[in-house]
Amino acid sequence: MDRTEKQEFVASLASVFAETSMVVVTRNNGLTVADVTDLRRKMRAEGVSFKVAKNRLASLALEGTQFDGIKPMLKGPTALAWSKDPVAAAKVAVEFAKTNEKFVVIGGSLGAQTLDASGVKALAELPSLDTLRARFLGMLNTPATRIAAVVQAPAGNLARVFGAYSRKDEAA
Repeated sequence: MDRTEKQEFVASLASVFAETSMVVVTRNNGLTVADVTDLRRKMRAEGVSFKVAKNRLASLALEGTQFDGIKPMLKGPTALAWSKDPVAAAKVAVEFAKTNEKFVVIGGSLGAQTLDASGVKALAELPSLDTLRARFLGMLNTPATRIAAVVQAPAGNLARVFGAYSRKDEAA
């Protein structure tokens, strides 16, 4: 990379950090190409971006952002994962680390809050944003369904009573 390419890379990475809510720092020491391809595919499916970046360039991009606290984690062969949904980046990274011992979650940052590896793992156990939205909508729809059933019940009972009276008159 020449100087202008490095400056463009730092600027693009800084703009990404300005738009995201979660960054996970990982160490990928000795991953095969097939493993990295599999990891990128899983991350892309969840809306997570994954980038191997030089630590010095990543540190420059982190300056002045809310993720400035992860600079000390950038040592050795590291890679960054980020997403707008904070749980998605942590969840994919932790799940992949469980199946591959060469991929290690070092830590991360949720906004200005710096997290260690156990903090990222705890965050990964939370339900995703889409799951939370679905649960919330289910809770909102449940009372409406119950109200509709209660309102319709008297009408159904009246119809059954009238039906029974009409059958009684026909039988007599």
